[in-house]
Amino acid sequence: MTPKKILITGTNGLLGQKLITLLHQNPDIQLIATARGANRLPFTDGYEYHEMDITDPAQVAIVMETVRPDAVIHAAAMTNVDQCEFEKELCWKMNVLAVEYLVEACEKHDTFLCHVSTDFIFDGVNGPYPEEAQPSPLSFYGWSKYAAEEVVKRSNIRWAIARTVLVYGIAADMSRSNIILWVKKSLEEGKTIKVVTDQFRSPTLAEDLAMGCWLIAKQEALGIFNISGKEVMTPYEMAMATAEYFNLDKSLITEADSSTFTQPAKRPPRTGFILDKARNVLGYEPHSFTEGIAILAEQVAERV
Repeated sequence: MTPKKILITGTNGLLGQKLITLLHQNPDIQLIATARGANRLPFTDGYEYHEMDITDPAQVAIVMETVRPDAVIHAAAMTNVDQCEFEKELCWKMNVLAVEYLVEACEKHDTFLCHVSTDFIFDGVNGPYPEEAQPSPLSFYGWSKYAAEEVVKRSNIRWAIARTVLVYGIAADMSRSNIILWVKKSLEEGKTIKVVTDQFRSPTLAEDLAMGCWLIAKQEALGIFNISGKEVMTPYEMAMATAEYFNLDKSLITEADSSTFTQPAKRPPRTGFILDKARNVLGYEPHSFTEGIAILAEQVAERV
């Protein structure tokens, strides 16, 4: 049996790194890592690396022509919600036009595409959401991801969309923190932190999202899938669970509502996902938030 050739975009990012880590020792896969600029993965075995700027249609076409993958997992995106509000042109280029270039190349080479999307395509009025809920974004980031979904849906390729929520994890050369690391660091330093109680999300361990994307690509399962954590929680509840796990002072955590924070982009108040379809079709089963903290804690300890 010839190995399945899988190309992953954005492998310098958190999800991309987790996908390479998950799949690089699988003998049934020929793995191709791609990202803009030099390879930042901490190991070089088990995959080949190609520089690919997803906003450059010529580069996308050349790499896809050279590699001719069976499936693409599109993990690259501009995900800083407030930055997207300020840099709309760049956001559109990275989140929408790039998807058009990938879709065109997938069409040419009969390649299956798993495109990663977000809960921010919803207004957060009726969460947690099933796959068939009607999008209604509040932010420019949300609009860009919704537009990208429409590009994928209207194409002539075999496609899946993996929607996710508030991804947390740790990877090599990481530029951004996450709620667990932020709470842990702040409380260890004795700082008081304000955490919101009026937003609801399904925090998703990066390893779980990687597994969900792989299950989709492996089966070439068609359609939209919710791939997130299983619990719907407030950031305040996440912070308390983190303090509890690391045995830190919970009295340093104070409740706040989102109106006390001025953020350029509007956030949906209540999202979270219903996972029945991913469980039944893919066999997807995510870790609990406490299990996720434990996995992250182990990885932090290994680094030290």
